[in-house]
Amino acid sequence: MKLGIIISQINPETNWNALRLANFALKQGDEVKIFLIGEGVEYETGSSEKFNLQEQIAEFLKSENAKILACGTCLKSRNQEATDSCPLSTMKDLYALVQESDKILTF
Repeated sequence: MKLGIIISQINPETNWNALRLANFALKQGDEVKIFLIGEGVEYETGSSEKFNLQEQIAEFLKSENAKILACGTCLKSRNQEATDSCPLSTMKDLYALVQESDKILTF
């Protein structure tokens, strides 16, 4: 299955659970793409000892079937630079993710 996950918030527990689900889906053999939009481009700022997002992100990015995309306009509006875990993307990329995914989940 091709799973699309859209993250639009910075709540650490919610984003940690979204990434845990993404990692579980990868272990099931699925292809998973995450698109960060709005506040979601700041998702890494919520990492803590209790909700270790960095650990989940690192595990996610190890897979060849995993990809993270981030809204370029949202990054720019926050004066935030693109990174490997928050790469610059476009609405065209979000549209393609929606079009090609079997399921879309939003967090």
